[in-house]
Amino acid sequence: MTDKPVAEMSFEEAMAALEAVVSALEKGEVPLEQSIALYDRGAALKAHCAAKLAQAEEKVELIRAKEGRAVGTTPVEGL
Repeated sequence: MTDKPVAEMSFEEAMAALEAVVSALEKGEVPLEQSIALYDRGAALKAHCAAKLAQAEEKVELIRAKEGRAVGTTPVEGL
C-alpha cells in the first residue's frame, strides 16, 4: 500500500488503494488499531473516487451540451 496523500491520487490510484484496503480488512489479519486506520483511509479513498467520478460526469455533460445533445444522467442502479 502507498502512503501517498489521497487528495494527490488519480482515480485509478485511489481505486487500487481502496481495493488493497478492502483486501487487508477482509483477511482480518491486522490488529484492531490498524484496522481502524485502514477503515478511515478506505472511507477517504471512497469519497475521493466518488468526487472524481462526479467531476468526470460534469465534464461529459458539458461536452454533450456543447454538441446540442441531451444532458442529464440516469443512474444505472435501481433500473
